[in-house]
Amino acid sequence: MSAHLRPASRPTARRHRLIAVAAALPLFLGSLAACGYGSDKKSDDDNSSPAAAASGSTTAAKLSADEVKIGYFPNLTHATALVGLKEGFFKQELGGTDIKEATFNAGPAEIEALNAGAIDIGWIGPSPSINGYTKSDGKNLKIISGSASGGVKLVVNPKKIKTLADVKGKKIATPQLGNTQDVALLNWISTQGWKVDAQSGKGDVSVVRTDNKITPDAYKNGSIDGAWVPEPTASKLVSEGAKVLLDESTLWPDKLFVITNVIVSQKFLTAHPDVVEAVLRGSVKTNAWIKANSDKAKADANAELEKLTQKALPANVLDPAWASLQVTDDPLASTAKSEADHAVAAGLLDKPKLDGIYDLTLLNKVLKAAGQPAVSAAGLGSE
Repeated sequence: MSAHLRPASRPTARRHRLIAVAAALPLFLGSLAACGYGSDKKSDDDNSSPAAAASGSTTAAKLSADEVKIGYFPNLTHATALVGLKEGFFKQELGGTDIKEATFNAGPAEIEALNAGAIDIGWIGPSPSINGYTKSDGKNLKIISGSASGGVKLVVNPKKIKTLADVKGKKIATPQLGNTQDVALLNWISTQGWKVDAQSGKGDVSVVRTDNKITPDAYKNGSIDGAWVPEPTASKLVSEGAKVLLDESTLWPDKLFVITNVIVSQKFLTAHPDVVEAVLRGSVKTNAWIKANSDKAKADANAELEKLTQKALPANVLDPAWASLQVTDDPLASTAKSEADHAVAAGLLDKPKLDGIYDLTLLNKVLKAAGQPAVSAAGLGSE
């Protein structure tokens, strides 16, 4: 069910940015300080795009909600959201239901927003999804689809680290304590027979939790010797002279592992299943379109990143980052289960009760209608 990320082109009808979050969510204003919230605005329609051609001038039937609040990261691993919103695939399926967008820089902040009702549906990594689900005793969210696989690498200073064995004794960055890449690095370290205290990051390898935005500078000034990071941060480091020592995909069966899922508030899913299904139709159509239009999709994703971060990725970063990612409708549930086991082994998570974390009913309905095979919840579904 996976496909290499490829470009797209569609109309970006009316799109709204989530604003005034501080007024609505004072309890976690501080944790969202780094999250980008834009202002409400219209996007110019591109009548030559696929969505415009498909939707024409017809008016879609009204769904059960006036709006749906969607969260995602300004990151290539969230290409389905970036491309689908820009090309209008979600808007086409949602018809008269407005889309409000919110962007985040970290999974825990997005989970807080979901819990507070600031977003209804979000693109997010597996570790925050699992943590959010377990901390709420399985009451706050469901994983309803996959989105991306791959795009995570261990990149190092080649002057200091030439082999995997050389990582011992070095300073390796991850984006955040307990995030998906942090868990992956801690698990890999344990497979080498080395010891690290998960909370402090001290041990045979120094695990340095560093925001992806400043990791390249930390590498340049010698504060770190390498990093286990997602794209495009990995390729940014390579552009600064780092070398790829290990691609995480090589550690997984068939080189596939979940890096981004789609989650939904259980409250919203219960109240508005028709809206959730429409978003999933948009997601499936976007992934198929990315597969068929890689170069355009890559350009679309980069244009959205520039809009959200005020800086486009240069070709020497964008091209290798894009090539290492795959979009997928399959949530790759078995790999998420393994990632949870890794977090438990590292001491970052109590043994989680993941039964029911997936609800793939609507996704499999959409896939069937599209002539595609059903995907599995690996025994962790609520269907």
